[in-house]
Amino acid sequence: MNIVMMARNPHLYAHRRLVAAAERRGHRIDVVDPLLVYMSVTSARTDVHYKGAVLDDYDAVIPRIGASITAYGLAVLRQLETNKVWPLNDSTAIGRSRDKLHCLQLLARANIPLPATAYAHSPRLADDIMKIAGGPPVVVKLLEGTQGSGVVLGETYNAAKSVIEAFRGADVDILVQTFVEEACGADIRCFVIGNEVVGAMMRRSNGEDFRSNLHRGGTAAAVEITDEERALAVRAAATLGLNVCGVDLLRSTSGPLVIEINSSPGLEGIETVTGLDVAARIVAFIESRVPAVV
Repeated sequence: MNIVMMARNPHLYAHRRLVAAAERRGHRIDVVDPLLVYMSVTSARTDVHYKGAVLDDYDAVIPRIGASITAYGLAVLRQLETNKVWPLNDSTAIGRSRDKLHCLQLLARANIPLPATAYAHSPRLADDIMKIAGGPPVVVKLLEGTQGSGVVLGETYNAAKSVIEAFRGADVDILVQTFVEEACGADIRCFVIGNEVVGAMMRRSNGEDFRSNLHRGGTAAAVEITDEERALAVRAAATLGLNVCGVDLLRSTSGPLVIEINSSPGLEGIETVTGLDVAARIVAFIESRVPAVV
């Protein structure tokens, strides 16, 4: 099988592991920087070009599109899809996951439990949106952000209102969510492949920051999840149409809540704490799907 991976940095742990897993299983895999791809679109044909060559000999694409290049990355992925290259995650599903509000709207429509969330444009509505979110304290989020960036805890009314006003002053829209205090600065990352959670880890904050992201100094350990949590993660991934993703859960007094879905999840944390070869599982999933569509 010929696989192309869209990734700006081929040296990242996840990208090196995916390349090694694909090659070990006998596949050819090329890594291309999506920002260096250019496209031709005519009524006769739609080509994808990279470094002077046409990318026309691939069976599958692994999109590892960073949040900062979502728009152009998805354009390239759509072009590959147009040329009948099978995507590990398709452009529509990735787009849903990258827009935090749209993601939550889709999950809410599917009756998937979420933290109480409010969204507004005007900072003059701070009182109302904090009331909807059940706070203060509340969590204020940018619509686009990864690895904990653009996420701030407003512990008091004045602090939360100041954050909301500052975000609007920067001309960005924000989400306000209830702060699930009983989670004690921990969340659960469920790694979903197909219709299965292949591994899970609990991430804890470092005590100085309520965010549990590993990139923010948090720690991680393997965790046993309940049947309810497992089913919820799989259902959340399916709702967005994602084949591979990280589904982040909080344990609340009312049960597990989905807080975020990552369509390009890292592998280092989950592989390190669980000892699982997640990269090989991803390549095996591609093998199971591509013969049916090529």
